[in-house]
Amino acid sequence: MQALVHSSYDPATSTVTHVVYDRPGGACAIIDPVLDFDPKSGRTRTPSAQEVVDFVRAQDLRVEWILETHAHADHLSAAAWLREQLGGRIGVGRAITQVQEVFQRLFHLGPDFAADGSQFDHLFADGETFRVGGLEARVIAMPGHTPACVAYGIGDDAVFVGDTLFMPDVGTARCDFPGGSATALYRSIRGLLSLPPATRLFMCHDYPPAGREPCWETTVAAQRDGNIHVRDGISEGAFVAMRTARDATLEMPNLILPSIQVNIRAGRMPPAEANGVAYLKIPLNAL
Repeated sequence: MQALVHSSYDPATSTVTHVVYDRPGGACAIIDPVLDFDPKSGRTRTPSAQEVVDFVRAQDLRVEWILETHAHADHLSAAAWLREQLGGRIGVGRAITQVQEVFQRLFHLGPDFAADGSQFDHLFADGETFRVGGLEARVIAMPGHTPACVAYGIGDDAVFVGDTLFMPDVGTARCDFPGGSATALYRSIRGLLSLPPATRLFMCHDYPPAGREPCWETTVAAQRDGNIHVRDGISEGAFVAMRTARDATLEMPNLILPSIQVNIRAGRMPPAEANGVAYLKIPLNAL
């Protein structure tokens, strides 16, 4: 059964949120939703997530899953807010615990923060299968960008790749975050590109070159033929050298410090303090 996909693009974070469903009036999963955040004021808003709510309700869909491909460093997750509005279970790859352990130390979260993935409703193992209504889905571990990255194959021919891979003219994700590995990323991507050529690949981000509108759907064949970083014929050694050199020139994402603190909590804010206000920490001279 082929998945139906509705996607929305957030220009502030270059993020694409996908709603994957079996039929109008059926079941759906929401993948990588965005909570709007203004770092100047510290205020969160929900217009991007509300677009998802409006589509789900217009199509009379039942939300079964809210899926994260990893703990994003470039946007705050709206998973917790969407679950309050629409229901569903929040799922992420099992290796999220490795990421939680790293950032528990960085943000000095202390023993009250459980680095065991319990903030999420379900931790997926590599190869695990589940259902979205009439659609069969499976989890594909994709370490490299982070150790916890996964892709979700849903229906007969759709794979949601997270940050692992971008459109062919943009290339691939960085690997210099804690636990990242250019070697692992290359191997993950080559495994992904061994799928049938017509497999539809849905990106989580697009950073379009000048003159191109944002887009987020491509195919295995198009990636193998034209991805500027990992097309057929580019060796693992050449990729690792390129990726390592390129990553050394990149600045940290604008929202990495606020987003990670929220996203390792499955989209929840830190607990409010005695005055009723929740606070995000900014570690100084630590990154």
